[in-house]
Amino acid sequence: MALWRIRATVDDRPGYLSVLTASLALRGVNILTVQVHTTEVGAVDDFLVDAPDSLGEAELVAAVERGRGRDCWVARSEARGLVDQPTRVLALAGGLVRDPDGTGAALHALLGADDVTWRPTPAGGSAGVGGSTMLLADPAGGSYRLARREPSFTPAEYARAQALVELSAAVARRDAERVTLVLPDSAEVVVRPAGPDDLPGLVELHDRCSPRTVARRYLSGAARPSPERLRRLLDPARGLTLVATVGAGATEQVVAMANLLGEGDEAEVALLVRDDWQRRGLGSALLRRLLGHADRVGVAAVLLHVQAENTAMLRTVRRVARPTRIDRDGSLLTVTVPLADPARVPRQPDAAARAD
Repeated sequence: MALWRIRATVDDRPGYLSVLTASLALRGVNILTVQVHTTEVGAVDDFLVDAPDSLGEAELVAAVERGRGRDCWVARSEARGLVDQPTRVLALAGGLVRDPDGTGAALHALLGADDVTWRPTPAGGSAGVGGSTMLLADPAGGSYRLARREPSFTPAEYARAQALVELSAAVARRDAERVTLVLPDSAEVVVRPAGPDDLPGLVELHDRCSPRTVARRYLSGAARPSPERLRRLLDPARGLTLVATVGAGATEQVVAMANLLGEGDEAEVALLVRDDWQRRGLGSALLRRLLGHADRVGVAAVLLHVQAENTAMLRTVRRVARPTRIDRDGSLLTVTVPLADPARVPRQPDAAARAD
């Protein structure tokens, strides 16, 4: 028996796929995997089959045509073809997370392209498939052009390839946003966007914070938030979460978390800094970075809800040197920092100082 890949187009009508598979079965061909790509000209069926050694390419093509298949392409396959497509795509995606510079190699492995070329010219409205060529938009700028003699590319393959390119660009942006901060006391911390893998670090961060610090962050009792809530904070639907870390690899520790959570034209900011890293300038540095991000994405104003007795947080707000407005509701202060249109909020540069 020998492994073969067969790709053919059949009319997208009930029963036509069964006619094709029956034609192959009559010749002792065992279908191991099948993918169906919907196109405008019919359903493109992609098979991995185990065929008797007595059958060659011509016999397989004839069997497909007798089963009402057309535009048939047949090629020998290897054992690695037995890996199902979702598993293969996930493995390639995992590789890109570790090395976003491997986008070209991942596209080649995914599609078996004969040529993968990155070009500085944006894809624009030309992105898509055109028979033996494919043009992918690179979110980081430019485009990828892929060529394959046969078989022709399908829209489903285009969607998978574009998703990989977008994943690679997102990972590259994350790495570009990773910075090393030198604090006034010469200590160094790495600040970067949070990711799903940071959940254990966030749990440890909360465990190592005092009940008072946790209560100030969540404006409630000293109970730690559940892992599920922390998981949502790691990837807010609208906003950004930053973590500050020290150490590397297995010794890495998260020493601070900063959240920007968007709602409408406004966004809320909250900080949690481990007790032994407070009063070292880390909170101010994180707040500046979140305000800068909010500026870039067009947030009109940022709000911070602070307990009136939390003078340390009020000093942190004052150090960013932005106009603020403070509204008081009992023991809770709401600090508003206007961004898009500072004229909408009266300039009160000493508001935080007065509250302090």
